[in-house]
Amino acid sequence: MKAVVQVDYGSADVLEFKEIDKPVANDDDVLVRVHAASLAAGDYFGMRGMPFPIRMYVGFPKPKKDHVVGVDLAGRVEAVGKNVTRFKPGDEVFGEGSGVCAEYACAEEGKLVHKPHNLTFEQAAAVPTSALAALQALRDHGKVQPGQRVLINGASGGVGTFAVQIAKVLGADVTGVCSTGNVDLVRSIGADHVIDYTKDDFTQGELRFDLILDNVASHSFAEYRRVLEPGGTLQPNSGHAGMGYVVTASLLSLVVRQQGRPFISTPNQNDLTTLKELIESGRVSPVIDRTYPLRETAEAFRYLDQGHAQGKVVIVVEKSD
Repeated sequence: MKAVVQVDYGSADVLEFKEIDKPVANDDDVLVRVHAASLAAGDYFGMRGMPFPIRMYVGFPKPKKDHVVGVDLAGRVEAVGKNVTRFKPGDEVFGEGSGVCAEYACAEEGKLVHKPHNLTFEQAAAVPTSALAALQALRDHGKVQPGQRVLINGASGGVGTFAVQIAKVLGADVTGVCSTGNVDLVRSIGADHVIDYTKDDFTQGELRFDLILDNVASHSFAEYRRVLEPGGTLQPNSGHAGMGYVVTASLLSLVVRQQGRPFISTPNQNDLTTLKELIESGRVSPVIDRTYPLRETAEAFRYLDQGHAQGKVVIVVEKSD
């Protein structure tokens, strides 16, 4: 099968489009014929090999042989392991797998659900990691309640576009922070207020927030706390910040009441089902910036490296006979 393989750590130049063996599903796994994949922050960190602990998964000192990049996928079930009961060949699914920038990929049964009926494969592939991060940050860690004021810093990115919509579902008054070119987008997905950070610094304003979801680490922790309510929370998105930021936030969370603890979103069927229901009800929709064919995955990473993507970047997988 055709796949995008990482041969070293560094820029997108370490990615190769090549032929490798088709994976085989274990007893608890599902083999998926991948129709589309999307790129997340973890994929970028894995390509760079930084922060260093990520190499424990990708490989040390170099990536494992035929390490295929990508986690988020949507496609059709090709085969199932003997212990799998929720899926059968032909089912349309989405979720998180292993090495999904390929024609076929394996995923644990518990990390997949049936694809929302109102999304294409490309749209469904844009959902899993980023939407799970937004949902778990706001609902579970931030404990957002109706009527609270929530600020999403980095509202036009992959996690941010989902966070704006999910915060509205939770009943919050939502302020999105983004650049000039993204103001209309952030407003269109439901933000009650939009701040253009090139013109205004929200940390110097008079508004106070019950929760700040920080996707970009653009201010100091003290600056963020200045605009929090006394009982408010700064919730960092550890998938979009350097290791120093994550360590500092973790230490501060032990002694500063307003500091939320960094977390890594965890895929599970219950939360994926929640997202599926929100999508099918029309309350949440993925935002896709660009799509690239599988053989141009390296170019997709180069585009992401510029840091200006609106929503998600999706890889369209085309099967080669």
